Amino acid sequence: MLFSLFYSLHEWFSPLNVFRYITFRSAVSIITAMLFIFILGPRVIEKLRGLSVTQQIRDDGPETHQGKSGTPTMGGVLIIASIVFTVLLWGDLKNGYIWVMILSLTGFGAIGLVDDYLKVVRGNAKGLRAWHKFGSQLLLAVCIGLFLYMNPKDPYTDVLSIPFFKRWLFDLGWFYIPFSVMVMIGSSNAVNLTDGIDGLAIGLVGIAVLANGALVYISGNKNLAQYLQVLFLPGTGELTVFCGAILGASLGFLWYNSYPADVFMGDVGSLGLGGALGTLAVITKHEIVLAVVGGIFVIETFSVILQVASFKLTGKRVFKMAPIHHHFELKGWPEAKVIVRFWILGIMLALLSLTTLKVR
Repeated sequence: MLFSLFYSLHEWFSPLNVFRYITFRSAVSIITAMLFIFILGPRVIEKLRGLSVTQQIRDDGPETHQGKSGTPTMGGVLIIASIVFTVLLWGDLKNGYIWVMILSLTGFGAIGLVDDYLKVVRGNAKGLRAWHKFGSQLLLAVCIGLFLYMNPKDPYTDVLSIPFFKRWLFDLGWFYIPFSVMVMIGSSNAVNLTDGIDGLAIGLVGIAVLANGALVYISGNKNLAQYLQVLFLPGTGELTVFCGAILGASLGFLWYNSYPADVFMGDVGSLGLGGALGTLAVITKHEIVLAVVGGIFVIETFSVILQVASFKLTGKRVFKMAPIHHHFELKGWPEAKVIVRFWILGIMLALLSLTTLKVR
């Protein structure tokens, strides 16, 4: 909204021409999203506490987590509101990819919101039934996947790009639809599983989206894409503004979610952010790169799968507790140390993902 207004006036006031640049609007988006949460955060936290929208800690979790009981949750509503508000202000709303990302963020977030509501407000410990939750995610992801598959503006609609190899492009045909659905649902649930200790998931989301933002900007810039020999995807550069909004919201929320947390984001935040990261990867053909930059999310997910499979098949557990961050807590690592070390690994993986730009 403000982007269209300001840029339309640049002929009368030339400094407003700066709003044509994606890099400038991305930087402004970071600041806007952060300020949105800084200003509204304390009020929202107090409101959630006043409504008794607080976290109930499982008895079978680490003993050190019992003190977290009563901490306000569902703070992901603030994250999503901040991102949407910022993108509507500074994004080019004529760009269809912007609306796809908004649909993904709010759609997956809405599924998490219902799950949180049932668990926290209604007192249903299990929340949404597994098939209701998965079915809702599946329906949303299929709708997004079909739209992107049928997008006439995308020259690589059904192509899978392999990192490090400039000419390794695989035409998946119609199979690209279930593949993209798997990426979106997998990413959404991976972030959800990682959100188990203060600041871990939101910090990793910020790291991942920072690296993705660089990749998105390059893919949407014809000159840079040709120079670095990556796929040029017209129109996707505008999603850098969306990445900036996610980064700003992540940093702002981390202010209140860092150890010891004043608020948790709940499923509404983790499912929404995870779904958005997955959709971003599908749009920009960085699905495999997402598995690298979000490597910690992948490890957390596989630790749960391995734990469940091992226990059902052999009756033995591979880890002291899954997801794997709880395993290290039970080994004696302080929670803050687990968080920082996982962030360090996340930064290393993000840097590794950026090497795909030149090693081709």
